[in-house]
Parts: sequence; C-alpha cells; structure tokens
Amino acid sequence: MAPWRRLSVGREPRLQFQWIVICFGVLLSFANDSSGYFYSDSSAETNNDRFCFCQLQGTIDDCSCSVDTVDYYNNVKIYPRLKSLLVKDFFRYYKVHLNKECPFWVDDSKCAMRFCHVEHCEEKDIPPGLKGDASSYHKYIKEVQTLTNCNEDLDVELGYLNTSISDKAHKEFQRWADYDEAQDNFCILDDHEPGSEYVDLLLNPERYTGYRGESARRIWSSIYLENCFQAHSVKKKNAYSAMIPYQDMARNEVCLEHRVFYRMISGLHSSINIHLCANYLLSEKGSLGFVAPAGVWGPNMEEFERRFSPHMTDNEGSHWLRNLYFAYLVEMRALAKAAPYLRNEEYFTGLERDDREVKTAVKDLLTVIEGFPAHFNETAMFSGGTSSIKLKHEFREKFMNISKIMDCVGCDKCRLWGKLQVQGMGTALKILFSGKFDDKVDTSIGTKLKQQSPSLRLKRGEIVALFNAFGRLSTSIHELEEFRQRMR
Repeated sequence: MAPWRRLSVGREPRLQFQWIVICFGVLLSFANDSSGYFYSDSSAETNNDRFCFCQLQGTIDDCSCSVDTVDYYNNVKIYPRLKSLLVKDFFRYYKVHLNKECPFWVDDSKCAMRFCHVEHCEEKDIPPGLKGDASSYHKYIKEVQTLTNCNEDLDVELGYLNTSISDKAHKEFQRWADYDEAQDNFCILDDHEPGSEYVDLLLNPERYTGYRGESARRIWSSIYLENCFQAHSVKKKNAYSAMIPYQDMARNEVCLEHRVFYRMISGLHSSINIHLCANYLLSEKGSLGFVAPAGVWGPNMEEFERRFSPHMTDNEGSHWLRNLYFAYLVEMRALAKAAPYLRNEEYFTGLERDDREVKTAVKDLLTVIEGFPAHFNETAMFSGGTSSIKLKHEFREKFMNISKIMDCVGCDKCRLWGKLQVQGMGTALKILFSGKFDDKVDTSIGTKLKQQSPSLRLKRGEIVALFNAFGRLSTSIHELEEFRQRMR
C-alpha cells in the first residue's frame, strides 16, 4: 500500500508534524523576497542550463498523465477556447468587495502606485440582466426567466401554504438555508455584501503593478503560516533546513491530502508569478520618452529566471512549475465533474444573442474537457474513515482562511485577482468534495446514474470565478511555453 494511504485513527500528531514541515519549508523558500522574488550573486547560467529548468518532462506526481500531454491539450484545445469565452459579458463582469478590512492586522500598506488602482464599471456598462441582486442564483433559473406574469407562482399549492408564513419566518428559513449551503463552501463569498460592486476584468488585467516589499511578503508568509499546525514551534535555522524534497514526501509518509493542499497553493503561487513575469511593467514612458498613461508592458525574462531558475531557488523552481500543472488538473477535473450541471445553466445577461453564444461555447469547452484522457482522481482523498472526516474539515478551514487573507492585500488590482482565483479554486474544491456533485449509484443494480443532487446550486459569482481561475492557470501554461520559446 502506498505510504500516503496509510491514514488511520490516532496518527494526528504525526499529521500535524507533516503540515509543519511542508508548509514551513514552502514559506521559507518563497519568502526570501517580496512576492516571490529571489536574488543571488551567482554567475549567469549557460543558455542550455537556462532552458532546461523550465523544460518540464515526465509524469505529473499524484496524477496519471504527463507534462507533454497537458501542454498539448491545453495549448491546442483548451486555451484558445477559454481565451474567446472569457471576454464575453457573463464572464468579464465580476462582482466583488474590495474594501473589506484585513481581519488579521492593521492594513497600513495600501499601494499608492497608479497601476494598483482598479477601474470600476459605470452603471450603463453593466449588462441589464446582471443589475440588481446578482448574488442570488434564483434569477438564473430557467423557469424564472420564462415567466410571463411576475405574480405567477411556480407552484400554486405551495403558494397557498406560503401565505400563512410570516415574513420573519421566511427570513429565518433563508438564514438556515444559507447556513447549510455555507457548510459546503471552501472560501468566503462576499458579492452580496454592502460595498460590493462590479469590476470589468478586461479593463483590469492581472500583471505586475510594482506592489512589493514587506507588505507583499507578509501576504504570502501569512498564507503559508496560517495553514500550518504549530508552525511557530519550528526553529528557523536557515532558509531550507525544514524543506523536504517532494520526491521524499512518500518515504516520509506525507499523506495524499496534505500533498494536494500544498501543491495547489504552490501551483496558484507559481501561476501568479508567471502572469507577473509575462505582463511586467517595463517602463512608464513611451517610445518618445514621454510618460505613457497606460505604461509599457511585456515579458521580463530576467524576472522569470529570478523566480524559477535553479540557482535562485535552491533547485526548487522546476518543482513549483510542476505544481502549476497539478493545480490545473485539479480544477479541470472539477469542471468535468460539474459539466452536467454547467450545461444546464443559462448564462443570463439579458442579451439574448450573446447568452446563446456563451451557452454554446461553454458546452463545446466542457465536451473538450470531458475528453481529456487522464483526469485527476479525487476519490482517493478523504477515504480513511473517521480520521478523514477531521482531515477534510481541516482542509476546508485552512483554505477558507486563505480567502480571508486576500482582504489584506495592499494593492487593489492584486487583491481583485487574488480573490477571484482563490474563489475559483475554492469552488473547484466544493465541486470535488462536497459530495453533491457526485454521481448517484443505484444500489439495486450497481450502476451510476448521471443525476446530480438538486440541493446544490452554484451562484453566478462562483461560476465566473471557476472559469476565470481555470483560465488563469491555462494562460500560465501557455505563457510558460512562450518563455521556453524565448529561451531557445
């Protein structure tokens, strides 16, 4: 039996130690400089060495497919479809609360650079179907959209019974329903809170804004530290003393669930770093030497090497890049699992032609995703009896905490994309592990029924975040290939 499956009751102290070692090691390696920067006095590598560190090969750990398979499938089939889909109104307008206070420390490090600012939408630019209370999913139900009489009830008998229930009772029922639904969430949803507003993602692309220093370093430090057990008890001898090479994790009996958690966070971190390197602020001046209002942006090879090359990362950079592929496979599996549900969504914006095109494009993308030959197998996780229940709860609570840390990011644009990508990853985990998207099994005949639980609905914000977060990972893999081409 593989070491990561040896999970049994009474092993909690050992599991705690595993969290300490993995998370603290990753924290130290990423915290050498702000937002993942690495500096070194080492001499420059040869062109061959520079090329090799990002030329990944072989099987992706904890999955059954190779890097080459993902590269081809993403760059040829998935990335082009996502690129054309995510510019549509349903996916480009994201409702988010960017002015919440940091729950962990006094937020005194707001970025003053002009490129940190978020351009908000004007009311006239928002599609008519998204105006109003867009946090509720009820307006996206097909039956509601096709009602000709606003006073028409979907069920006459229930309507009659509801007349005897007070408004106060209705509110209590809704609170109970919201509480029950929240138990499936892996991240904070705040698009319904006062102060939330729509942001046009196309007007606010993810890129390097200049946000760095102690504030940026504290964010990533907190992400890792807040998700470790008793991490403060580990003595800091040097930057890599607590690091366990990934290939040694199995020998040290690091369970699958812990590895998945670490690799998803690391993969997200790597993806963000690639975006910043591919869309770097090269100059604030234009070709004539005058200040360019929009700045001059482009790929920065030196920055990419500082963040991932072996001599800058103690030979860990290639492992971090492989974790990007792992996070991609996990989120792709979530989309495949939720495909029957997502096909039935209306993707309503009030613009009939656009809505029809989006629905067709989504169905096409989901068909391609379902055709991937080697999906991540989530059923191997949380399958160890009583101890797995506790482990799953801890897994969820730790990821929930990361979504709270996003409210501490000092750069508004970085906060926007951080919240969106964490919410998208949290939605993927909700799909994979809530149990409500699992296929039902008819015990009398032992076959799976392609019918998912009607009790779970994804809000519009979750769907937008899910697709955009997967789009960010897909873009990172595509940009990584472009960095390889430049190195060649």
